[in-house]
Amino acid sequence: MDVRQRGVYGSAGLRRLVTAAGLALVLAACARGEAPVETPPVTLGDDTGPRVYRAELQPQPQDDLATTRWPPARVGSGHARISCERDDATDEPRRLDSLEFFSLVDAMTPCQATGLLRLQYSGRVDDGFTALIERVSAMAERMDLPQRILDIDSAGGHVEEAVKAGDALAAARWTLRVREDAVCHSACVLVLAAADMRDVEGRVGVHRLMRDRSSATSRAELNDELRQVNALVREYFERHGVALAVADLMMTVPNRRLRMLTPEELETFGLQGRNAAQDDLERIVARRECGEGFVRRRDQFQRRFEETCAADERRWEDVVRCGIELRAAYGFPDAKCPDGTPLADAERVLDLAAARAERERAAQAAASDEGEASSGRAVSVAAP
Repeated sequence: MDVRQRGVYGSAGLRRLVTAAGLALVLAACARGEAPVETPPVTLGDDTGPRVYRAELQPQPQDDLATTRWPPARVGSGHARISCERDDATDEPRRLDSLEFFSLVDAMTPCQATGLLRLQYSGRVDDGFTALIERVSAMAERMDLPQRILDIDSAGGHVEEAVKAGDALAAARWTLRVREDAVCHSACVLVLAAADMRDVEGRVGVHRLMRDRSSATSRAELNDELRQVNALVREYFERHGVALAVADLMMTVPNRRLRMLTPEELETFGLQGRNAAQDDLERIVARRECGEGFVRRRDQFQRRFEETCAADERRWEDVVRCGIELRAAYGFPDAKCPDGTPLADAERVLDLAAARAERERAAQAAASDEGEASSGRAVSVAAP
């Protein structure tokens, strides 16, 4: 047998050896009872009809957000945009796709000049939306942006992701707005429930939740599955100060229909205005740290502020200035607890805006002086 023959037979023998080794590993794994990783079931809450979705989970260890080494993540199926003003007229929102650390640094750095971050989101509530809320919130904390507004337009999505996103929203002091031309349906209502402040002008609707990849073959089995989901939703609503009647509607209104909530119901159910659970928490903390007298004065101020200043037709800036003028009569800012001063974050945003306007005026004045000086030099040179 020549060298070429030995080489051929040697390669074939090597292939047989590798194949046998691979087969042995597979058999060993089977013997240990290892099973392939299965995609976890999710519960659908949207108004787009029954569809099958696969949850594509993104690695997002919460502790990693305290560093700069964030796992890769993107917005996902929805569309996100960032602005540093309260409306589009003064700052056109910029599209956001990447949720990596330095991408968010670049996108949000301009907001340090205004102290305000506005996040627009349209699309389904999914794991990409959860990553968006968690990461933008973490960056807003790093940049110390006191005002955070989420404008949402969503027909719903995964209930489990809505719960995670809502809890992240609650921990980061967000105001959530459903604008006049937007909707917040089904699972989106869970996100709405968690915000510190809710401003609803659009349409909010709920219906029965549907279990994706359900193994149920009878109504009894389906009910057992949904009972677990309903328990999760009820606990979530209790945590965020929302009436359990909303959870009942999510179990009774047929999935193919949508039960729109009236403005009166939004108020009654705790889905409009100030979050009651957050308000209670802040009162408890203020009483513990600043005393009963502080809380009593703040409550008196809040009632007077709502009666005197908080009119729908007034500009936000005018409402805040009106409240600032009222504070002194109630002993604010408080010497012992200056951080608890009402409207402190809003006042900071106004101060940043005033400082920015002053810088712009100074720059314009300097440019005008330079232009006049240049014109004078030109006239001097041209004179005989």
